Formats: sequence, structure tokens, C-alpha cells
Amino acid sequence: MMRKLLARMGWVALGSLSLTITASPTSASSLKGEVLKIDSYEGSDFADRAEIDIQGTVTDSSGEPLLGVSILVKGTTTGTITDMGGNFSLSDIPEDAVLKVSFIGFKSQEITVGGKSQLEIVLKEDTQGLEEVVVTGYTSQKRENLTGSVAIVDGDKLQDITSPNVGNMLQGKLAGVDVSASSGAPGALPKIRIRGKNSIRSSVNPIWVVDGVIWHGTPNINPADIQSISVLKDAASAALYGSRGANGVVVVTTKTAQGANTSTINVSAKTGVSLFNTGGFDISNSQEMYDLWGQFPNQNAIPDYYNEELLNTDTDWLDVGTQAGTVQDYNLSYTGTADKTRIFATGNYYNEEGSVKGYTYERMTGRVNFEYDISPKFTIKPKLAATYINTENRQHSIYDMYRNLPWDNPYGEDGKPVNPQEGDVTWYGRDNSNYLYDLQWNHSTGDTVNVMANVDFQYDITENLSFISTNNITYYEAETFSYTDPRSNSGLADNGRLYNGIGKRTTRFTNQMLSYNKAINDHTISALVAYEYNDYVYNSLSATGKGIVPGASIIGSTSEPTTIGGTKNDYAFQSYLFNANYGYKGKYNAQVSFRRDGASRFGANNKYGNFFAISGSWNISREEFFNSQAFDYLRLKASYGGVGNTPNSLYPQYELYSLNAQYNGDPAAVASTLGNDDLTWEKTYDTNIGVEFGLWNRLTGVLEVYNKSTSGLLHFVPLPDVSGYTGYFDNIGGVRNRGIEFSLGADVLSTASGFNWHLDFNIGKNDNEITELYGGKSQISGNTIIEEGENIDTWYMRKWAGVNPEDGTPQWEQINPSTGETSITGSYSAATLQKVGTSTPDFFGGLSSSMEYKGVYLNATFAYSEGAMVYQAARELFDSDGAYPTYNFMRLQEGWSRWSTDNPNATHPQPIYGGNNNAHKTSSRYLEDASYLRMRNVTLGYTIPGHITDAWKIGSLSAYFSADNLITITDYSGLDPEAAVNGDGFSPYPLPKRLTFGVNLSF
Repeated sequence: MMRKLLARMGWVALGSLSLTITASPTSASSLKGEVLKIDSYEGSDFADRAEIDIQGTVTDSSGEPLLGVSILVKGTTTGTITDMGGNFSLSDIPEDAVLKVSFIGFKSQEITVGGKSQLEIVLKEDTQGLEEVVVTGYTSQKRENLTGSVAIVDGDKLQDITSPNVGNMLQGKLAGVDVSASSGAPGALPKIRIRGKNSIRSSVNPIWVVDGVIWHGTPNINPADIQSISVLKDAASAALYGSRGANGVVVVTTKTAQGANTSTINVSAKTGVSLFNTGGFDISNSQEMYDLWGQFPNQNAIPDYYNEELLNTDTDWLDVGTQAGTVQDYNLSYTGTADKTRIFATGNYYNEEGSVKGYTYERMTGRVNFEYDISPKFTIKPKLAATYINTENRQHSIYDMYRNLPWDNPYGEDGKPVNPQEGDVTWYGRDNSNYLYDLQWNHSTGDTVNVMANVDFQYDITENLSFISTNNITYYEAETFSYTDPRSNSGLADNGRLYNGIGKRTTRFTNQMLSYNKAINDHTISALVAYEYNDYVYNSLSATGKGIVPGASIIGSTSEPTTIGGTKNDYAFQSYLFNANYGYKGKYNAQVSFRRDGASRFGANNKYGNFFAISGSWNISREEFFNSQAFDYLRLKASYGGVGNTPNSLYPQYELYSLNAQYNGDPAAVASTLGNDDLTWEKTYDTNIGVEFGLWNRLTGVLEVYNKSTSGLLHFVPLPDVSGYTGYFDNIGGVRNRGIEFSLGADVLSTASGFNWHLDFNIGKNDNEITELYGGKSQISGNTIIEEGENIDTWYMRKWAGVNPEDGTPQWEQINPSTGETSITGSYSAATLQKVGTSTPDFFGGLSSSMEYKGVYLNATFAYSEGAMVYQAARELFDSDGAYPTYNFMRLQEGWSRWSTDNPNATHPQPIYGGNNNAHKTSSRYLEDASYLRMRNVTLGYTIPGHITDAWKIGSLSAYFSADNLITITDYSGLDPEAAVNGDGFSPYPLPKRLTFGVNLSF
């Protein structure tokens, strides 16, 4: 017992120890808790209450006393800590006071004194949520019984980042889940990769499941409605999603009413500004442009207008096109329970103006989750959710903001945009284009409506057997409108244009499940069997007309139709599911899952596929022989299984014909792709081994290693033109992903004075390799190569060899195909195409910190990525050594320099008007390390003490300041390393810096 006490005492916060020693400095054996009266709170209503002296002891569930437990009188700062015998005492305490009892590694409690003078308090160990129930889609399990790889984040941890999209809020919070922003535009979806890429041509995106319903695409759901998110990463956890589980599954559980006879209204309001984030990409002002032109050795090639009069104009195009865009986020929710009824209702309004002028994103959402007990056995659970999104796009061009010269003034003397294509306007920039001229009229809008309705119910046939029915229909409608004014340059040829398009989508989902749960002595058994059906129908119609009067907004007002379009497509899945779990004494757990999927997307010979997983875990810390003073718990788990992936194409199995042709005035069908009756799923077989542990009641960790092998990749095989077909789909090729993930949580400090500090850290590493290709042949796609033995995202281009110090000309590597010998060449065409890196990060992850002291809290979230190589395509134009002289020039980064006779060992060739020997052409010169560490969010807030809110007759009140993307540490020279990793290395919309203020109130 003493060893256990000493182990815990060794981890008591220094603040707690100092308080105890001050109270009684004689010896450790005689330490007693001492009352700490920091503030008398003379204004409180405690003065009118009867006061008593109390004594008590605090022990763990085995009866051992706990040293250093914090005892705090709720609503005050009066408190104490326990001594080595677990004893404490408090004097002059209101007889109806509530004591807050907390200790690291144990569940906190609130104890009502109730006039008692002697208290015996037993704290239950909190093994960091091992008793927590985790929703894994079709089932719910205690965390300690999980045998697969599941990463979990609570809904309250999603409220830091300001975004309408929940995907952005996952960044850096889950090991092995690589989330990176694709754009900083309002409403933009991020890229999510779970344990790497499993396919070359098919989707690599995870599927989303909301309240048991598989979604088509990514759900647009209000983050404030979310109770928790579970990410299923391996086959054991995702096997019940069979043919769609290979890329991982994101399971979202929305909030429901909890408790008995509750009635709560919650209001939250957030508002702030978004600022354009230029990153490391700066362009020249008027003087810098002028000086650079002066360095060109071929001055005779420079236009005659080059003189000091150019310096009279210094337009900051970034200032013209960017702004402090506003963001507003308002939530109102009601939670109520009464007898047989439980209701959660919420509404949200979100409005954001982009940091680039001219783009507005507006969203309104509503949700009602209702439960009613018709009888003790029969409960109905209808749900209704709706989302409306409106966008208005008059967005300024990021490309033009960087391209345009500071010597050009976009406005005339009357303050209106000038048209450089008119003869009386002086314009120096390329293409005589002032994007502001057309932008004063041209615009587009979008309206989206999404309505989801569930009619769910549960009937408990027996105490252990239940029938659960999930039934959903989702209707989606999107309308787009585009206006091109006849006065604009882009509308001159057609005398103006209008485009109008509308698309409608209906998805249906039903799952009928029998669920069985039984505990027999030391044995626990749970099982389910289910039938599931899911289908989708989409149709669209679009039209374009030309010849309009300025301001027209109806397609029927065009004088002449130009094009009409439309499409209709559908798919369906039919599935049978089985899952069984067995546990013994809380020590051993085993699980088996099986799903048989049928899909409309596959050939007649392979309509159905089978997917499975087996897994187990061992709670070593439950064994009698386990008697570690350091480990709070220790678990091993292992799994193996197979899941699938479906193609992006909805009809790859059929022989297809195009019907938009004519022959002799009659409709004609033209052969397109050849069918394949044997086409089937991509199959991924996954092995996962993990260990979970808790140490010293302070640290929790998870370490996992995995190996995923994907075979039968869906690949389009081209055919010769003489065949009459473009090609056909077949199952060819393979990919392997191997990786390791580690997450660690630490209670750094928890003191009797009320200061708490918790840290979470995670890191993931994934190695990707192509194991098989059609005929073993390499495939070149743009600047990348797909080749056996290489990463899917391998760059393939000429390799930069620096600047020739003798004459300032560019150099590249040349490889002798016969000998493999490498030499240097000054001829771009003679340089050898070769593999020069990948855009896959070496590792990635996140760090979060949360601190709290007497209602003041400071939280921060960081995300990082290391080793991804990105092609900075913008430098081809803006760092071109004079090849594009009428584009603005990028300022040199620290450590960069241009060649001159005085600086022969430079990073950049000599600048020449018109370019220096193809130095700006595609090569590894512009391939950069996009590693970064980004502070995604920092929030400072204050929660009003409970005794004050009680006096005000409200539930709770807090206010906070928050900043997103305030700091980014990177060597990448572009606007945003995240967006660049996603493929836009040219002129991406960077994540803005965002400052917000918010208030949360409950009644």
C-alpha cells in the first residue's frame, strides 16, 4: 500500500505539495489538510446560511487512502487537499455546500454536504475513458473492449476552429488521419486521408456515416450538433462497411437529449474577421520592379516606355483584392426530457465573407432529434435535419492580383475600373487585362438545399434481443446561375450570356437489424445480423443562352439558346451483415465481422463480394499476475480483415454508347467503352497490431502498426482506335501502405489551487508503394510517374543542377541511358526526366494543449506535416528570371540571390529580358519542401463561476477570444503549404488568419 501511495505522491503537483508542507512542516507522517481561504466572497449569499465544520476521508475503490486530492467548495475558492491518510477537514462551511472532489486519474465528483460533519468519499479510477462507450457505426462498445483501430474525438473538441465544415476541425486531432485544407475559401472541403492512399484511379476518400446512415459524399452538418466522431481506420473496425470501407470510415453521432426531467436552452454567438494570409510569397513594388528591369543585360530588348515615370504609379494589387472579411456563427439549441419524451432541437446561422473580396458563403441549418417511448419495449426515434447554403461569387482573381504590374492603375480618374483593351488606356501588363473591369458586372450564385429525414425505431423483443430499424431519405437540390454582361470583355462576342443549371439527388437508406447482448457470469456475448439497402438517383438540366440586355437574370430572356445539357445516373447497394463479440472477465475480447455486398457498379459475374475481419484484445492489466505500480492499464490488440473500394464511374461494367451524335439528320449511337462482366471490387487486406497503456495516473498512449495490401485496382485499359472503343475497365494493379501511429495524452498539472494542464500529441507515418501495374509498364501523368516499387505521388521531371558560375546560365542533370553516368548539361531538352521526390509527407500529426485556472482557460491546437515535396508552379511565372517580364516578380527569399559577375555562386540565373535559356521550365528547381508547423487555433476564455450564474438564475456563461492560423512555420515559399500539398501550387486560396470573439450562454 505504501509503495502505491508513494508512487502517487511522487506525481502530486508541486503546488499541492507546497501548500501541504506550509500547513504542517513537521513531518510527512503528520501531514494534515489545511483550509485555504483565498477569498471570503463577502458579497455571496453564503453569509446567510448555517455553517458547520466537516471532516472526511478519500479513498480509492480498494479502500486505499489518496494523498493530494483537491476538495473545493463549489462557487468559492475555499478548499483543501488530503493528507497521506486521505484525511481532510474544512471549517465554517455552509451546511448545504457542494464539494468538488478531483484527483488525477480518478473521476471527479460533486458531493452535497447536507449537514453531515463526517464524510467518506470513494473515488473511482478514470482510466482515461476506458469505460467510455464508443459508437462504431452499427455497434457501440466500451473503449476497453475495442479490438480494432478506432480514433475518437468528442464534439466539444471540435468547437475551436471557426469553419462550417467539420472535416477542417479534425486536423491534427487524430493519429493516422491526415487532414489538410484544400483552400481557404469559405465552405471549402479539406482533403482527408486515412492511412494513406489505397488506389490509383478510384476514390481515396473515406465514407461518412451520420447516425447510422451512409452518406453520398461529405455531409454538410453543423459542427455544434455533433456529440462525437469515431474514425474507423482498420479492417476490424470498418469491415461492416464492406465494399466501401477500404479508405476508412468517419462515423458521426449527433446529440440527443440526456437525463431526466431536463429543460435547457443553449445560445452561442461568434463573430470575427478573416485576414488574407500571404505566407512566404511576396511580390515586388514599383521601385523593385524598376530596379530589376535595370539589371537586364539586353537593355535594347526592353520597351521604350521603361523610364522613371513608371515610378509615379505603385498599385498594391493585393490591397485592391483582399479584405478583412467578416464571419458570423450563431447557434440556438433546446434539450428537454419529460417522462417518455426526449428532444434535441437546434438551429444555426453561419455567414462568412472571404479574405479575398467578392465571395460570400451563407448557411442555415436546423435539426430535431426526437425520441418517444411508446411502451417500455418500443421506442420511436424520428430525426429531421435541413441545410440551406447560398453562395455569391464576385471573387477577385488571386492569380491576377499577383500577375498584374504595380505600374498599372486599375481605376480611372472617375474611380471606375478602366478597360485596357480600349485604345486610350495605357497598360503595361501582359494581355491588356484588368480583371476588375469585367468583375464590376459578371458574377455567379449558387443555392443548395439538403433535407434528411429518419424514421427509426427500436423494439426490445426480450431483455437481451432487440430489433433496430434505421430508415432514411435524403433530398438534395443545387441550382447555379452565371451572368456575363454584354458590356464586359468576356461578353462582347455573344452580346452577354446566361447559364442556369439545376441538379437533384435522392438517396434512400434502410437497415433492419437484430441485436443481441447477454452477460453470463464472466462471459459477455453480443451479436448482430442485419439487412441493408442503399440507392441513389441523380438528374440535372442546364442551359446557356446568349444575347441579353444588361441585368437580365432569366434564361428565357436570352435572344438565342446556345447549349443545353442534362444527365441522369443512379446506383444501388444491397448488403447482409453479421458481427459477433465475445468477452471473458474483461480480460479477453474477440470479434468476427462479415458483410456480403451487392452493387450495381460491377459485372454480371461479380455482383456480390464478401468482406470480413477477425480481431482480438487482451487486457493484461486485468490479469492477477499483473502488479505494476507504474501501469494503470495495459492492453494488446490485433486484427486482420478484408474491405473493398468502389470505382468513381457508376457504369464501368457496361458496354457504353454515346447518343449525342447524328447521322444524316437522325440520332446516332457511337461506341464509347467496352464492357467487362468480370469487373469487381478493389480489395484491401489489412493487418493491425496495437498496444494501449496508462502510466502513473497521468499518461495515456496508443501505439499501432499496420500493413494494408490492395489488389485488383480498378484501371482503365485503353484500346486502339481501330477497335471502335476508347477502352475498358479491369482489375489490374496493386498498392501497399505500411505505417506506424502513436498518440499520447498527459495530465501535466492538476493542483489544489485549481490549475489544470493537459496535453495531447499524435504522430503518424505512412509508406506507400505500388506493387503491380498493367503489364508492369510505367505510366506518366503530367509531372508525376506511376511505377512499380514507387510511391503513388512520385514527381517525375528534369533535375535542376543549379547555376553555371561562369556565365549565369541554368543547368540540369543528364543521365547516360547505357551507363547510368550523370553529367551536367545547359540544354533543357537534353536533360533527363527522372524521379525527384514525392508529395507524400514523411510523417504528420498534431499537438493540443488545454489549461484552466479558476474559470480562465487557454487552449491551443497545432498541426504539422514533414517531408512532402510540392511543385511551386507559381514560380514558373513570377520567378522566371525575366521569361515573363510583364508579370510581377517574386521577391527573393532569404538565402536566394541572382547571378552576377560579383556573385557567381548564386541560386538564380542571371535575369534576362525574355528569359535565360529555359531556366523557368518545369524542373526540380521549383520543387520545394512543404513541411510546416501551424497553430491552427488558440483560444483564451473565461467561465463565470457557478455561484454567480446561480444568483443570476442562468445555467452557465462564458466568453472567449480565438485566433485561427495565427502562426505558420515553414520554409515553403508559396502562399500556403497545405493547399499546395493538395495539388494547387499555382495560386491557391490560402487559409486566412482569423480573429473571433464568442459568447456561450445556457438557461
